[in-house]
Amino acid sequence: MAALVIIAAASAYGFGVFGALSNGGFFVPGSESYRADATMREAFPERVIDVVAVYQSDTLTVDDEAFQTAVEDVVTRVEAKAPGTVVQTFYDTQAPQLVSSDRHATQVLFSLAGDGAATDDGGRLATYRLIEDDLTATGLTTHVGGGFALYDDVNSQVKVDITRAETISMPLVFILSFLIFGSLAAAVMPTLVGAVAVVGAFSLVRAITTVTDVSVFAINVITMMGMGLAIDYALFIVSRFREEMEAQDGDVRGSLARTMATAGRTVFFSGIIVTASLSSLLIFPLDFLKSMGYGGMAAVVVAMVASLTVLPAVLALLGRRIDWGRLPRRRRIGRHSLGHHRWARLARSVMKRPVVYVLFISAFLLVIGSPILGAKFGAVDERALPKDAPSRVALDLIRDEFGGEISTADVLVHGGSQGDVVAYADRLGAVPGIQDVTVLGQTGEGTEAVSLIQASWAGNGQTEASQDLARELRAVEQPADSTVDVGGVSASTVDLVHAIYGKLPAMAAMVGAIMMVLLFIAFGSVILPIKAITMNTVSIAASFGVVTWIFQDGHLSGVLGFESPGFLDATEPILMLAILFGLSMDYEVFLLSRIREDYDESGDNTAAVAAGLQHTGRIITSAALLLAVVIGGFATSEIVMIKMVGVGMLVAVLLDATVVRALLVPATMRLLGRLNWWAPGPLRRWWDKHGHGQAAH
Repeated sequence: MAALVIIAAASAYGFGVFGALSNGGFFVPGSESYRADATMREAFPERVIDVVAVYQSDTLTVDDEAFQTAVEDVVTRVEAKAPGTVVQTFYDTQAPQLVSSDRHATQVLFSLAGDGAATDDGGRLATYRLIEDDLTATGLTTHVGGGFALYDDVNSQVKVDITRAETISMPLVFILSFLIFGSLAAAVMPTLVGAVAVVGAFSLVRAITTVTDVSVFAINVITMMGMGLAIDYALFIVSRFREEMEAQDGDVRGSLARTMATAGRTVFFSGIIVTASLSSLLIFPLDFLKSMGYGGMAAVVVAMVASLTVLPAVLALLGRRIDWGRLPRRRRIGRHSLGHHRWARLARSVMKRPVVYVLFISAFLLVIGSPILGAKFGAVDERALPKDAPSRVALDLIRDEFGGEISTADVLVHGGSQGDVVAYADRLGAVPGIQDVTVLGQTGEGTEAVSLIQASWAGNGQTEASQDLARELRAVEQPADSTVDVGGVSASTVDLVHAIYGKLPAMAAMVGAIMMVLLFIAFGSVILPIKAITMNTVSIAASFGVVTWIFQDGHLSGVLGFESPGFLDATEPILMLAILFGLSMDYEVFLLSRIREDYDESGDNTAAVAAGLQHTGRIITSAALLLAVVIGGFATSEIVMIKMVGVGMLVAVLLDATVVRALLVPATMRLLGRLNWWAPGPLRRWWDKHGHGQAAH
């Protein structure tokens, strides 16, 4: 009853999370591009474009009075409703770049009133929502783009994607659970725990938004991880409970106690390990990655807690009724016949030729992973959305009708004389590839002077060539007695990539150290953690290779329904690394826990590996299949970055649960023999007294 009350309250509170999430999160606080944007907001607010509206007519041109009147009516409404918002039109500036080549369309630029912060803050978002309905021009076709329109489209698309993913995956999860368990009552358990996990995680994340920004993209990770891991955990616990019920002649209390001492404790360790892996995202300076960490950790923690509290309570109430609604003529495998079944035979077959399996599978995974060596990195732009998203339509129209795609760098010069600034601009213009350099203005005097220079070139700002130009602009000799910050899309991407991959060694060290400690506590070995980390790294590299081959190189883009930008979003491999390392360890923990359990009973490493794989092989494969269904639902996302994570996770989970766990683990454990369980004397004695195995006993 208490659980029902908590779940109801969490539902009422949690679904308000959609309105509490933030846009952006891709700026690197303290970076040069961040400082440049902050200075722009303060000194040249009219030059910061938050929203772009494109007004178009098939019959009228921008020179017609009716066209001009319709545009000016929009400006009047916006300025009256949102004082402080700066609006630029062709009619005010006579800037030719604001008119399309056929003169049937014009751009209107909006710099929204806000608090002046460099990030996409809530103040400007509130302003956009205030004026959003006033941007439509009477008698003209209106297209609205820019950062805040993009955010609104992403938010709307996230809701659509989640609904679609759940509509696809949840019925399939229930049907597959029914086939796996062979009874209706047992089949309901994974879906039940999954729903509790998602609702609870929504509530936690909404609470987190009261103290820090959380990106809208976190919703996808919450749903994917919460539902996926809850299903895994429920599958392992329910399977062990049914096995113990058979072994203990229907003793509910004894079976549940044994289940929680073994599978339950393993779920606890798995949850801690996955949470620890996701916590590594918090070391990065980007709010986006931190948001993914908050969302993922919330989902995993709630899934684990629900599996260890709500699920056992339901099992205690059901007892023998867990088999209610059994499929007719369903064959159950007895506890003592498991060692002679096909998973044990597979393990023994692999352990007869361990060197061949290790070499062949490792080579196979490395070949699949090889495309990652040619990976190029950029940042999220409008191409993350489907082609028919309103904000993308607007930006594509600008690109096609207003002179092609142009990239710019905003160069802010603090101090320096006007002559020095002009000479510096000439040096910037001499950089190969730069097409135009303009000094747009200066505020203040002497050391307080701030000058704005804009350099432009042809092409998309996310390409490697554009990033190289941003680096070259930064390398140009600066004016004497002045400081310079180079900002803009390309410079921001350079800072983002540098910040992310500069922290990668720290992330690897943090995750590696945590895994070593937790896996030692779980298994009493210092060898198994090293082996597990190595194998997981190889399997994750394989999934990265597949993602690069598909999403950077554009293979299967027609089948999967996306447009490749020619690079990978720099944040996504890091996000995938944290998630996949945790998920890989999830299956590793379940398999090795059962092997350790059998090894403690028999002392025979080879027999323990065969028995452990037999006990868990079908369950791990079933769990991977259910998780693949959940992830596959998110791989249908219309947002390219979410689709990429979904496809990468799908590949990694399937490889991990089949090739790695069924073949590579038995082969490596056969080669290592009793060395699998080695630990130095002091550590061994500590584990014998305090470790997971002793606690389980």
